[in-house]
Amino acid sequence: MSSQRVQLDIQDHHVVMDNGILQVTLSKPDGIVTRIQYNGIDNLLEVLNEEVNRGYWDLVWSEAGSVGTTGTFDVIKGTKFEVIVESDEQVEVSFTRKWNPSQEGKLVPLNIDKRFIMLRNSSGFYSYAIFDHLKEWPPFNLPQTRIAFKLRKEKFQYMAIADNRQRYMPLPDDRSQERSKVLDVPEAVLLVNPIEPEFKGEVDDKYEYSSENQNLRVHGWICMDPPVGFWQITPSDEFRSGGPLKQNLTSHVGPTCLAMFLSAHYSGEDLVLKLKPDEPWKKVFGPVFIYLNSVTSNANDDPSPLWEDAKHQMMTEVQKWPYDFPASNEFPKSDQRGNVRGRIQVRDRYVSEDRIPGKGAYVGLAPPGDAGSFQRDCKGYQFWTRADEHGYYSIKNIREGQYNLYAWVPGFIGDYRYDAAINITAGCDNDVHELVYEPPRDGPTLWEIGIPDRSAAKFYVPDPNPNYINKLYVNHPDRFRQYGLWERYAELYPHHDLIYTIGTSDYAKDWFFAQVTRKKDDDTYEGTTWQIKFQLDNVNQSGTFKLRISLATANIAELQIRINDPKADPPLFTTGVIGKDNTILRHGIHGLYWLYSIGIPATSLVEGNNTLFLTQPISNSPLPAFHGLMYDYIRLEGPPSSTSTRGFKPANIAPNTSLD
Repeated sequence: MSSQRVQLDIQDHHVVMDNGILQVTLSKPDGIVTRIQYNGIDNLLEVLNEEVNRGYWDLVWSEAGSVGTTGTFDVIKGTKFEVIVESDEQVEVSFTRKWNPSQEGKLVPLNIDKRFIMLRNSSGFYSYAIFDHLKEWPPFNLPQTRIAFKLRKEKFQYMAIADNRQRYMPLPDDRSQERSKVLDVPEAVLLVNPIEPEFKGEVDDKYEYSSENQNLRVHGWICMDPPVGFWQITPSDEFRSGGPLKQNLTSHVGPTCLAMFLSAHYSGEDLVLKLKPDEPWKKVFGPVFIYLNSVTSNANDDPSPLWEDAKHQMMTEVQKWPYDFPASNEFPKSDQRGNVRGRIQVRDRYVSEDRIPGKGAYVGLAPPGDAGSFQRDCKGYQFWTRADEHGYYSIKNIREGQYNLYAWVPGFIGDYRYDAAINITAGCDNDVHELVYEPPRDGPTLWEIGIPDRSAAKFYVPDPNPNYINKLYVNHPDRFRQYGLWERYAELYPHHDLIYTIGTSDYAKDWFFAQVTRKKDDDTYEGTTWQIKFQLDNVNQSGTFKLRISLATANIAELQIRINDPKADPPLFTTGVIGKDNTILRHGIHGLYWLYSIGIPATSLVEGNNTLFLTQPISNSPLPAFHGLMYDYIRLEGPPSSTSTRGFKPANIAPNTSLD
């Protein structure tokens, strides 16, 4: 550690921040990170790249009315440089880009203020940005914004994302046309002649290293000689979109290290930020921390000391949140924020006569909307926590504003939304007392497949084709991240589709993790129909049964439901075409959550053997995993019985009051 004061050297075309531990050079007035000097390494960033392609904020935007998740890629370059803070303890600099009507159609209509901060005795630097769109400006779409760092490829070759997700990585050269073969999508390549023979026969795909927001706190790269770590630490999810289960890119071959703030990955166009006419919008992304560490000696090339230290630093940053040093008034300090606490329980009389503690419930505050709308929100801030084993929770350091409280409880279907708006003011401590979630339920469970946890990981995930593996995920809990698993369906079911028999089949072995199309002999694809066979001892012809189906993801797919007649036209129920998550091709195990409740007239059922047909008919794409579904949970309920209780209200809370 150095006790040197923080120094700022302003040059003609560059700005250098130096605290004696590291030096960070930024272009002026662009605000591109061109050089990071640390521990005897002249530049951690890729010197073979042009300066503009080393460390930068970027975004993707399109004009209002555009469809899809693509647009114009824009490396954000400032046009004005300003010193915000310059003291012995801290330097904060600003690089701003202002929009004016003469730039309409050429530049995203945003005022952008990029900030960089260096503190005394801190082994790293911080960055955040303020995006501001005025009401009178033209509307637009914003599919993505992030920070990207491109590191020295000859030095940083070991990547770490989690305790069990780290490895030596191929070189970017290995992805060249001469050394690799592009697979179904351009992001995925088979390494056929890599520089290091150990990688031959592996698949490289950046999406194999995605992570959920809730687990995406620290990731980065390690150089073995000298032993140095480069880490991106995100201490809070408040500025990320889509909630705690939203998946984002992390680090990948380059070596590239990303801080993702907004993306449509694993969600599709539903998470493209779309501003309407006359809609103002402002948001602060970050700060995030770029942390550098080193050890004095590393004779065995052991990455663990650097990784363990990075995790420790991550916890330190989390505990310091919200930071007290950013100078912008747009970033509220702790005393300008509020808190919410309470308890959530579940009432399901078909499970228990007593209220069930909401153990492990996800509880969060997000912009007002319908139940579950948080997973599609990308304009506001979100604040999430997990309830303890008794259902108690506390959410701290919430920005001022009006929110809804949302929740879901693992083991139960559906989404909870507290009806009353929650108003957060500086210093408030709102106690919402006991909330009771009554999940969708009409009658007793006759049978079920899976457990409701919003993921398909519980189902059968096959071994990968040995010709298309990532060695990291061999015998790994995240085996679903292997490439091409969708192709295994046709190999397992070459002539007929999956048949699942209630009472004898095991969903962990017999329910394929994704309902995809099947490849035919002529190399085209066809839709698939899965069957669930079950027996009913008694069928009251005047009753109505209820089928609950929750989906973990969908991509340009349709789910048709039929009972006992696979040719029924129209089907009993159809979702219509849903989803643009692209989860299957990107090696995820869930995307957006969907829940359907389908009434089944008793006249459609018979005493004895019955069959439920689940058809996904769409097969237009030449890619087998392009059209498909992942299930989360399926349950058949019998007609309501006298033990059912309806209309239960949250305890101790008036249903239509605002909490101040």
